[in-house]
Amino acid sequence: MSDSAVEVALFGAGRIGKIHAGNLVRQPGASLKYVVDVNPVFAEDLASKHGARVADARAVFDDPAVKAVVIGSSTDTHADLILQAAAAGKHIFCEKPVDLAIDRARACAQAVDRAGVRCLIGFQRRYDPTFAAVKARIDAGEIGTPEVLVVTSRDPGAPPVDYIRRSGGIFKDMLIHDFDIFRWILDDEAQTVYASGSCLTDPAIAEAGDIDTTAVTITTRQGRVCQINTSRRAAYGYDQRFEVMGSEGMLQAGNVRPTEVTAYGRKAVGTDLPEAFFLERYRAAYALEMAHFFEVVATGKPARTSVNDGLAALVLAEAAAKSLRERKPVHLGDAHDGKLTDVLAAVGAAAQ
Repeated sequence: MSDSAVEVALFGAGRIGKIHAGNLVRQPGASLKYVVDVNPVFAEDLASKHGARVADARAVFDDPAVKAVVIGSSTDTHADLILQAAAAGKHIFCEKPVDLAIDRARACAQAVDRAGVRCLIGFQRRYDPTFAAVKARIDAGEIGTPEVLVVTSRDPGAPPVDYIRRSGGIFKDMLIHDFDIFRWILDDEAQTVYASGSCLTDPAIAEAGDIDTTAVTITTRQGRVCQINTSRRAAYGYDQRFEVMGSEGMLQAGNVRPTEVTAYGRKAVGTDLPEAFFLERYRAAYALEMAHFFEVVATGKPARTSVNDGLAALVLAEAAAKSLRERKPVHLGDAHDGKLTDVLAAVGAAAQ
């Protein structure tokens, strides 16, 4: 690694931290200097694997040689670390969500703006080659004006109930990715959000105050319609698909499978099941988003998935949760829901 390498600190040495560390050290001009984790064994194992050192947050933020941080630690640490990194003038890569509270997420967006640093939020689905190809073909006019988006998003199984209790609920934990896809694909903002849901897979999830099966309908400011259906159980694997209907046709983005072999027999035609889970499904996306982050750091160009995108997705998650509680649509973009409307308006202004 050259003397001009961008030195980076990684927060979080768990499952996603390991993925980010592996992608980080493969980036030209990047060097992993520190690993920070509440579990010293995890931190030491990951640091030793990549020639880094174990440190604490103070050491990271006091070190002027560290130019960027990657935050893959638990959700409840994201906002504090973003605020500290911005104050220290360090560029930021942070997993979703920014925070579970809109006010805290907005404070992060404001701090990043004041500091003049770049902040990329880990909505890795935008970097998936298949999804990105659909977006490029929409932008090229292949299907005319997009009118309807249908998103299917199903996990193979629910996370542990202890995690669900502190996750912020299915809309902030799971569907926040789908809300980001909605804004990205349709290039539009929500006017109304209507959510319904049930607990069908495990009574313990209901006891933890959450649901596992949802349907969310969004009507946009331009009158377009998006329907998102999700489940925390799919017996056949990780099911991630969407289709966009336009005035001149339709584009579909299907599942990724371990191989593309198709077997033809006397009784059936068969293919592999979808990939087992998100780490396999989005392997390429995680690598591409990390490469984009270092491109952002090197060039100063805006991040493709910014802190404002994180804030906007959180607003939609909050609106969906409110709709579910009140059993009625939540109106955005007008005076019917002041707090959410104000935040979404601020996000729109920041994007201009």
